[in-house]
Amino acid sequence: MATWMALRGYPVHPLAPGTKMPAPNCPDCRRSQHSPQECPCHAQSRWCHGFHAATTDLRTVRQWWQTEPGFGIGVSCGPAGLVVIDVDAHAATLPDRQRLLPGIPIDDRVDLTGLQSGFDTLALLAAYRSRPNPCEDTSTLRVRTPSGGMHIWYRGPHDGPGFRCSSGSSSKVALAWQVDVRAIGGYIVAPTTRTAAGVYEPLPGARLPAALPLWLSAELSRTGHTVETAPVAPVEAPVARPQARRPRQAGQRVLGSLLDEVRACGASPEGTAFSEKLNRAAFTAGGLVASGHLTVGEGRQLLLEAADHARPHQPRRNVLIVEAGLRAGSDRPIHPKERP
Repeated sequence: MATWMALRGYPVHPLAPGTKMPAPNCPDCRRSQHSPQECPCHAQSRWCHGFHAATTDLRTVRQWWQTEPGFGIGVSCGPAGLVVIDVDAHAATLPDRQRLLPGIPIDDRVDLTGLQSGFDTLALLAAYRSRPNPCEDTSTLRVRTPSGGMHIWYRGPHDGPGFRCSSGSSSKVALAWQVDVRAIGGYIVAPTTRTAAGVYEPLPGARLPAALPLWLSAELSRTGHTVETAPVAPVEAPVARPQARRPRQAGQRVLGSLLDEVRACGASPEGTAFSEKLNRAAFTAGGLVASGHLTVGEGRQLLLEAADHARPHQPRRNVLIVEAGLRAGSDRPIHPKERP
């Protein structure tokens, strides 16, 4: 299945045997601090950094799965041009009705008896828009997950906006309660992958993703999933270059004071709320990355430089705080005002 995916242009990467998590980095990458984009292992055909290492190169793919036939298969959604609707069926307490369909008020007179999963909220959203339920869309690839959920695979629009990942439990950016989105910046488990919980099993119907329905594209845009891609510079417009730099400068300016607070913690080994300050800076950086005012590589580098200056004895913990903050902040884009 890995080579089948790669042949069709879907970049794949290994998942640790029996799990849905990326195979672990090599020992060198676990010890060192660098962004996935700067990882030297990729040139050596290693699978470090999860979906960042995903490839369609058949020689590399075959080498990976010959090394460990038990690997599961992850597909990097962004480079594959995929938007996957991940419907969960987890046992959870029903949230306030206004969080079931973000941005769509649900009148108190609507009876929600029996609503208990993402299958219900996605069906409710489709009914509200008078559209077919995606869970019943046999024209596209649908995969039953071991936990009883469903992955609905679609091709993202070629000439439209890009979309980013989200969690259905997020209070910031979400399509519907218990409905996650896997797109730019994430990966999806490929069908036939086996974990300790069971097999990701393709359902009857199409075996390839269909085009994302226009109404779902509109819903993703409405709920803040849009990712602005870098525009192609006009041939006659070299003046566009300074404009392209300004967002980065604005992002670093906003982040600067928070990084100064993190560095200042180096003056004292304790009692400075270092973790909280680093987390706040990382959360802000994640928001700046999400709005295009900072690249993820720049943000991660700035954060780790400040963190290691203050707490050089705990590099692994610094990385964990930074990565968690960046992920959390990506749900809330920040648009700083530009200085003249």
